[in-house]
Amino acid sequence: MKAVRIGSPANLDTLQIVDIPDPGQPGPGDIRVRIHASSLNYHDYAVVTGAIPAKPGRIPMADGAGVVEAVGEDVDSFVPGDHVVSTFFPKWEAGGPVTAGFSTTPGDGVDGYAREVAVCPASGFTRAPRAWSHAEAATLTTAGLTAWRALVVDGGIKAGDTVLTLGTGGVSIFAVQMAQAMGARVIATSSSDAKLERLTAMGAAHVINYKRTPDWGKKVRDLTDGQGVDHIVEVGGPGTLPQSIEAVRIGGHIALIGVLTGRGGDVPTAQFMSKQARLQGITVGNRRHQQEMVRGLEAMALRPVIDRSFALDQIADAFRHEKSGEHFGKIVLEF
Repeated sequence: MKAVRIGSPANLDTLQIVDIPDPGQPGPGDIRVRIHASSLNYHDYAVVTGAIPAKPGRIPMADGAGVVEAVGEDVDSFVPGDHVVSTFFPKWEAGGPVTAGFSTTPGDGVDGYAREVAVCPASGFTRAPRAWSHAEAATLTTAGLTAWRALVVDGGIKAGDTVLTLGTGGVSIFAVQMAQAMGARVIATSSSDAKLERLTAMGAAHVINYKRTPDWGKKVRDLTDGQGVDHIVEVGGPGTLPQSIEAVRIGGHIALIGVLTGRGGDVPTAQFMSKQARLQGITVGNRRHQQEMVRGLEAMALRPVIDRSFALDQIADAFRHEKSGEHFGKIVLEF
């Protein structure tokens, strides 16, 4: 069967399309899944380019969606024919965080879903939303669940809240959609006027070009009558966090989920303390969160925004498209 392996040294030019043996039938507690789609995330890009070291020859991609072909003994949660989507932390089924790293994450600590068939523990998957395509379902494992946890699980979002999103990557676009579906008002930022127009068309109440308005935190406060927003989905990290602290309301919530601007920097701690806000670090979520999200998305009739689809053997080109920053929403692989 066809698969992708990370080369040595790890970079986009050394990604290898290979034929590997079929994994066979599932053992006790396992399921066999025919993978039809995956989606790209910043974490995957970091792995395939060596920014996050992985074992040479590792099969990348944390997200995988497909069809159950067979189930092993003691598996009663799935039957052949079920449409499923992978989980980011297969061993974190419920409760509070149990890991600080990626030793069990597909595509990093263990082989991922850039392959046609996988045999894995049943806990490594949940049911996909009804009537969703495999490409749509594949967007949920990392980006969809991160937005859900930021707003719903840890944020406790409610109708009438205000939400600030940064940029137009997969997590941010999911956050725009989820917030609006739950009756919240969205303020969104981007450096592209064309993307800001698309955000407005999606229903964002206000949009800000952060290049033309570098002190966008103050602009957000002005747009909220000086109060600031209730929730911020913070994907930038140190380069944007000071502005997010300016933009959050007293007692508000900042979900820190990304480090697109770097891994360290200055934080205005005095201002943050005076805001009495909550800064929550987030790395995706657990299996129960994902099951709850799937039910929620079905009730909302929400569908993901897919920017572009690539074939499995075009994976390097897909990552180059991600690196360009031109995408709006999710980039997927279909095979």
